[in-house]
Parts: sequence; structure tokens; C-alpha cells
Amino acid sequence: MSNAARLFREKGFDKTSLKEIAEACDMLPGSLYYRYSTKEALLVELMRRGVDLVTAEVETAYASSDEPVQRLRLCINAHLRALLVDSDTVYVLLFEWRSLGPAAREEVIALRDQYESLWAEILETMIEQGVIQKNVDGRLLRLISLGALNWVATWFDPKGAYTLESVGDFVWKVIMNGVIEQDSEFGPRSETNLDP
Repeated sequence: MSNAARLFREKGFDKTSLKEIAEACDMLPGSLYYRYSTKEALLVELMRRGVDLVTAEVETAYASSDEPVQRLRLCINAHLRALLVDSDTVYVLLFEWRSLGPAAREEVIALRDQYESLWAEILETMIEQGVIQKNVDGRLLRLISLGALNWVATWFDPKGAYTLESVGDFVWKVIMNGVIEQDSEFGPRSETNLDP
């Protein structure tokens, strides 16, 4: 599957044949056809795996702390890690969904919405707890934040100037200074005890 994701990322869905995928996976084309009746079925399976991967990472991060602000920091880093560690699969999820037909696209959008509802719940809980400022639109915060985080997959270079941690820390500082309630017990004044 990782070879299929790599080919879809490098060549694009439309320009990648099932025969090429079979060769990259050391399979006979017939074996691949037996498992996936169409190239689109393979793409949908990759996208399911991408959603499962990023969901599991964020849920694990969320469960690893009881402190609300630290939870958010851990979830941001978990999302980035899922994007960049298995980046071909998640990249395909993010950028090849337009290649899907209507029925498959509807299924993948439902999966994406399910993942985004996890983030909506995290952010709304923080707003209710008074950790995030009450006047912050949780939906808009979620859309902009996930959009910014997801775009990292297009430019991040593991050998480049920024590490995964430095990107996560920068996003974290923007959130701390922009939407965390300054007067709450979790505001920037208490940030010092959250540094790694």
C-alpha cells in the first residue's frame, strides 16, 4: 500500500496505472485486481488508512494528558507527525480526493468530517472550559488550523531548516498568543511549565 501511495503522490492518481502499482508492490496485476476491483477502490482504501492513522495519533495524544492546554499541544504535534511520518498516505488523502467519483468522494468526505468532528469536540470543550477565549469561533479556528497544519505536507522537508518539533512549537505559540484565554489558569503565564 505504501508503494501505491508513493506512486499516487509522485505521478498523480490519473497518471498511475494499476500495472505500475502491482509492479511496485511485487504483485501480479491479477492479484491486485482481485483485491481492488478498480484503481479508485485502492485510492479509497488508502484514504481510509490515512484517516485511521491521523485519528489514532490524535486520540492517543489527547488521552495522554488531563491538562487541557497540554492536550491541545500534544494533538497538534500528533497531527503533524501523522502527516509527515506516513506522508505519502496522508498526502494522497489531502490532495487526491478530487480524483474520486461522486459515491467514493461522498464516502471520503464523510471520513474527513468524522476526523474533523474530533477536533471540533476538542476545541468546543476548551471554549466551554474557558481555556480558549469565549469570542473565538470554534468552527473557524478548526478550519483555519487544520488547513494550515495540512499544508505543511506540501512544503516540509525533513532535511530542511525546520524540524517537525519546531513547526509544532511555532503553531503552538500562535495559538497560545492568539486564542488561549489570557486570564485563565492555563494562559500564557502558566506556559512555562508546559515547555518540553
